[in-house]
Amino acid sequence: MNKSQANSRFKLKVIAAMVLAGMGAAGTAHADVTIGVILSLTGPAASLGKPAENTIRIWPDQIGGQKVRLVVLNDNSDATEAAKQASKLITEEKVDVIVGPSITPPSIAAMEVAGRNATPIIALGGGNVIIEPQEGPRKWAFKMAAPESLSVDKAIEHMKASNIRNVAIIAVTTSYGEGFLKAFNAQAQTAGVKVVATERIGAQDVSATSQVLKVLASNPDAVYIFSFGTPGATPHIELVKRGYKGAIYQTHGVANADFLRIGGKDVEGAYMAVAPVLVAEQLTAGNPMKKQGVEYVTQYEGKYGPNTRSQFGSTAWTALNWLQATVPVAMKKAQPGTAEFRQALRDALEGMHEVVSPEGVFNMSPANHNGLDARSQVMVRIDGGKWKLVEDKK
Repeated sequence: MNKSQANSRFKLKVIAAMVLAGMGAAGTAHADVTIGVILSLTGPAASLGKPAENTIRIWPDQIGGQKVRLVVLNDNSDATEAAKQASKLITEEKVDVIVGPSITPPSIAAMEVAGRNATPIIALGGGNVIIEPQEGPRKWAFKMAAPESLSVDKAIEHMKASNIRNVAIIAVTTSYGEGFLKAFNAQAQTAGVKVVATERIGAQDVSATSQVLKVLASNPDAVYIFSFGTPGATPHIELVKRGYKGAIYQTHGVANADFLRIGGKDVEGAYMAVAPVLVAEQLTAGNPMKKQGVEYVTQYEGKYGPNTRSQFGSTAWTALNWLQATVPVAMKKAQPGTAEFRQALRDALEGMHEVVSPEGVFNMSPANHNGLDARSQVMVRIDGGKWKLVEDKK
């Protein structure tokens, strides 16, 4: 185990120790619910994993009145490491459920391990490939980030209203980028939006000069960047430095404070479809996510400071909301630490109905292990280094 893994394991095992100490000699009627967490705390996706870790630090030590034991591991933004950590959580820690990993490729790797071992996994990664098709190991996988199709639909709606007809794409060379590219190509054609250029960029690339020059040569009305975390800032900054004046769209994959910090003035004016939590206070009173979103943001920023909110921290809070809704249901059928409990928890997750979180309202089914609808997406613009709601029709 390297130093970063040891440090990340620390940190929430401290909570476990406190919980166990609090039980004392009297014990409890039930075993603790053991939750394994895999996050990208180092590597390219660290700006996504760290807000999730911060959020998990403010989770309660009970869910549905049941004591919780948490074990947090770092996958270094790497799929192979994520699979290894998932195996460790299942075989050594005997977890009842896994939360994470932070991004799509590690989530797929961990999902394969979890599914083969009949352990439910609540993935924080964004790609629908984590849960589709619903067969084999994916029957044990759930994810809360909005499907690419919903995010893309919101962006295309905004493009059409802004009279944007020609769009160039820069996509990261991962399953996340490919998922968005596939969705946009399918939906843009139907909507009458033409893709005039498609360029790809690696998550580790430190330059986007060649991709941006080719994009600029296509003379697009807008550029849509399909990337995540701080790597998403690389092509964006290059576009601005090269004098591009058209609209630039990003995905929810960059919806975190580090993107704003690294991008600075160069990302001003960017548009993206995101979960409502990012602009919780700006939502209308009738929006079902406003109450949950404001409560989360108040708690998170009360601990970590103003404007530190992130969609990726909120996603970890949504995982808590899901467990609060489903652990009590599973407890009626079996005890934590058993195969029967894991099966019952999987079934309860699949049966969630109108579960509200800062991310959206979730209605699951055997065919849909995401459960979101159009209410989960709002259009925002970066304005003055902050997230500004463009519209809220909900």
